[in-house]
Amino acid sequence: MDRHTSVARTPVSSVVVQRRSKSHRLSYRSNVGTMSHLGYTPGFSKRRLTTSRLAPKHSRITEVNPEQLALLVREWQLSYVTPLYRFRHGQLKSYSRQLAAFMVSEQQQGVAAEVGLESALKVSFTLVAGMAQTEEEANTVFIQIHSKPPFSAPDDPQKLLWSGWLTSVGGNPDYLRSLPEDFVCLPLFCSGGTEGLTALVKAWFQQTFDCCFGPLEINSVNLQWLAALWTDCHARSSIKQLKLVWSLPAEPPLEVTYTVHPQDAWELWRSIRQPGERGGEEEEDGSVGLEEVACFIKGLKSHFYRHFRVELSAGRLTQVSTALGSAKHGGRLKISNSSYMITTLTLLTECALLKMPI
Repeated sequence: MDRHTSVARTPVSSVVVQRRSKSHRLSYRSNVGTMSHLGYTPGFSKRRLTTSRLAPKHSRITEVNPEQLALLVREWQLSYVTPLYRFRHGQLKSYSRQLAAFMVSEQQQGVAAEVGLESALKVSFTLVAGMAQTEEEANTVFIQIHSKPPFSAPDDPQKLLWSGWLTSVGGNPDYLRSLPEDFVCLPLFCSGGTEGLTALVKAWFQQTFDCCFGPLEINSVNLQWLAALWTDCHARSSIKQLKLVWSLPAEPPLEVTYTVHPQDAWELWRSIRQPGERGGEEEEDGSVGLEEVACFIKGLKSHFYRHFRVELSAGRLTQVSTALGSAKHGGRLKISNSSYMITTLTLLTECALLKMPI
């Protein structure tokens, strides 16, 4: 396979170019619609593309136990999940026992032998209160699966095999209110562990709560939103760098990695925020507009074209990363700083709701 790598730097950025070969079915989209060009199911175009989001604010998660919050700061694979039928937050201890029993049963049938369940299991469901942004939203649920080898000493620590969580942050209140009482909506599912264990956990949820899971990709438009929202945090918490990866149509495929100095990204963003038109009160305004995001990305593309004569608009953005976190088109999310995660999770909750099938 033809592989080519080149690195070039400008005073404000760097770039790497690589070539390399009973389920509730009420649709969120039927309630609020969406823009078909975002990559969601066409035909639901009653709702305009989100044109404004709240700007990130520091330490908005004030009611969450710091130890629980620390568990969320890692890399996750994203999925969407339809509303859970007769899920009860008051029965988490029972769910812990049920999931453990289910996995033991699968192990005895030989299904779980290849995913590392040969030893004693401990499953824990815990509540993470304080992340919900509206009264209609249910509290986040965090799940951990530990194991202990059969011949280990009593005081030996347990080994964490898998962890994951279901959450809803800033979900559409009209849709949440429209759900029947027996359904709980926690549409964003984040998993960390082997695919085999993730499949077992999903199978138990589907069997117990009559729900469906599906992959949650982060399309180019939402990656652009994250790039802008994270850059907006730089004055309060350094983003270290803004790294963008584009995939360009070529044969073989061309991947461009574009790294921007944090101060240069911030100055471009600050110039686009246009404090003069806002009366010098962009902080009080507290929102980021779609036009600002589009201008920010256009400015970055224009700078790149001036130096390298490569038109990034011909491809699609597939990855964004800063010191606050990273996101990939395939649905990989890394949370590196909990202080600004509410804005990120609000965007991803919207993505999960839009992806749910009818």
